[in-house]
Amino acid sequence: MKIKLIAVGTKMPDWVIKAYTNYAQRLPRDCSLELIEIAAAKRTRNSVATQWMEKEGEQILKVVDKSDWVVALDVKGKNWSTQQLSQRITDWQHKGGNVSLLVGGPDGLSPKCLSLAKERWSLSGLTLPHPLVRVVLAEAIYRAWTVTVNHPYHRE
Repeated sequence: MKIKLIAVGTKMPDWVIKAYTNYAQRLPRDCSLELIEIAAAKRTRNSVATQWMEKEGEQILKVVDKSDWVVALDVKGKNWSTQQLSQRITDWQHKGGNVSLLVGGPDGLSPKCLSLAKERWSLSGLTLPHPLVRVVLAEAIYRAWTVTVNHPYHRE
């Protein structure tokens, strides 16, 4: 199974790239994590947030395969504990396909992206900066995977 992290935003700080890569590289091939960056829509004075979300959403949807299990990262989604995420990973592996995790831009995900999602996941009640979201997601996925294989990284 491949987990695709499809995130709006490019040109991340070096510390984000290093931290994300650190966790992504720890995952095995049968539960790999791949980052796909989507350029943020150009913000102008004459455009509005819904236009930006739609443009970004169109780009996101171009890289989601029809067979992917789609999970939208959304403030209105459900919070998952590490144990719950590890169960999700196990469930996703049993489904036999790949997973696309969608992270929108500063204005969120477009309605089309949200409607495609089978699940909505909220990382936190806090507003997190987009660079940090990548790192938190990569670490959370790695930690949850370690639970599925009884690896000592996760201790309760």
